[in-house]
Amino acid sequence: MGLGKMQILKNAKSAASAKMAQVSKAVKPKKADEDSKSKADELAQIYDEQKAELQGSDHDDTILALDIGTENVKAVIARQNKSGGLDIIGIGRARQGASNMYAGAIADIPAVVEVCEKALSQAEKMSGTTSKLTVVGIAGELIKGNTSTVRYRRKNGNKPLSEQEMALIIKRVQDRAGEQARQAIADETNNPDVEVRLINSAIVSISIDGYKISNPIGFKGTDVVIQFYTAFAPLVHISAIEKVCAELSLDLLAVAVEPFAVCRACLGDDLDSNFSGIVMDIGGGTTDIAVVDDGGVEGTKMFGIGGRSFTHQIAETLDVDFETAEKYKLAIKNPAKVPADIKDKMLIAIRRNLAVWLSGVEITLEEFNLTDMLPNKILLCGGGAGLNELQDVLATTDWFKELPFARRPVIHLVESADIPGITNTTDAVLDYSYVTALGLLRVALDTLAGVPEESGLRAKLAKLLQN
Repeated sequence: MGLGKMQILKNAKSAASAKMAQVSKAVKPKKADEDSKSKADELAQIYDEQKAELQGSDHDDTILALDIGTENVKAVIARQNKSGGLDIIGIGRARQGASNMYAGAIADIPAVVEVCEKALSQAEKMSGTTSKLTVVGIAGELIKGNTSTVRYRRKNGNKPLSEQEMALIIKRVQDRAGEQARQAIADETNNPDVEVRLINSAIVSISIDGYKISNPIGFKGTDVVIQFYTAFAPLVHISAIEKVCAELSLDLLAVAVEPFAVCRACLGDDLDSNFSGIVMDIGGGTTDIAVVDDGGVEGTKMFGIGGRSFTHQIAETLDVDFETAEKYKLAIKNPAKVPADIKDKMLIAIRRNLAVWLSGVEITLEEFNLTDMLPNKILLCGGGAGLNELQDVLATTDWFKELPFARRPVIHLVESADIPGITNTTDAVLDYSYVTALGLLRVALDTLAGVPEESGLRAKLAKLLQN
């Protein structure tokens, strides 16, 4: 039991003692012995009830994923199961105000806290418990996630590579990548003094003397080549998330780049997976893209066009306010809510915006600068991914021909059922818009496993990657 709970129990015991002291003042002296025993029994009963209640609400095995999106905040509470996976036991969702977020980042902390409280209350009510241990997602154009290839020549190739030596290599890579990210963000924000913080890091691949291995510790060899993924964010973005968690009395376990989290969700428990694909997380304010090759994250990039831009285009075409346009967009498949003449106008507006969005996709994929062909599987998730016209334009047009695809990519809308190791035990339906939150749960498991009690080589390597 944690220190906080012990203190509550002490307080409960003190309160019970005080209550019994008040009762004792009204007791006649001649019944002192009998009443003393009665008071002791009642005190013990009160204390035991408080203890049982607190122990019954123990939530040390629960994790909270908080997906603070531009359109909605989603809160998902999960409990670790015996097989090492997660069972979802509580889900909450609350709509953001129009000015709460900007380009995927928090713009109004008090307003975001209020929305988060609504989503958390729903999840807690459904689960019947609370969870303090939290992973929060981060997105936006100023998040810089890239894979660097580092070549390191060891002085003594006959000496097994140690944890200390590996830690030194990782530190050098992170420092170099951090400076590159800081310079890129400084150029984009015109702020030469901008501060950045490492958010996620992962080893994509390792080879020693040309031999590919999954874990270098204990191997001998001279030439070490490491592909290393790192993601950095401006300190101001991280500070806003930390402030929100502090206001909500949450313990921030990790902040995760959202497309990286989705990739982890797709890979599941198989850390040696050879999965390859492109993940597109289409949110309200941004589209976040990650490329996974042979089980390793090659990089993550974002651009500032998401679901809201489609809504704005519809509002302008129909000459209605944003809220009305959003309702029309969500109900576009329902002829009872969207008459045929309005739907035709909406489709024109959507297709006009799709051309701009598709250009953003092409430019972003070009920026990855991969040596090999792009994977031909595209996984869509996020609230904006449900737009049929968006799926159709990716699946049927020739947008991909100027990019290094071997053939037309296959488009798949990711559902919660596609995510291995995470089971929905609630009656609520989890669609593609919740995949990011499930990815955050997977990052939470990784982070907890990275502070391991086990002594295996993989655990040691995971420990080296902790921020």
